[in-house]
Amino acid sequence: MGNSVNPNWPTMAPQSDGHEKYKVLWESSQRQAMSLYAMVDLCRKCHRLAPFTNYNGNTFAAIARSMIEVLELSNDTGSIARSLIGHIVAGVASEEEVQAFRKFCERLA
Repeated sequence: MGNSVNPNWPTMAPQSDGHEKYKVLWESSQRQAMSLYAMVDLCRKCHRLAPFTNYNGNTFAAIARSMIEVLELSNDTGSIARSLIGHIVAGVASEEEVQAFRKFCERLA
């Protein structure tokens, strides 16, 4: 299984079990204003559905991390936020990390 760029690379083809649920969730969420925390949580939910054959974690973590690029954060704060976002989307963040990120998001609002 390959792609048009390099036939030896895996594809991001839809994965039958989670793709339709992901598509409904993602598309219905695009029509509403969301907080940063809500968008990160949406990416976490989409990652859990595993809608693609490969790269689910990287795809949704990259989308979520890109949300903070427009914020004027210090380098240290930006690095910490990107790390927390990646952990939350991947589902490996501790409850303490999730709560810290939630409070961070509330301070931004």
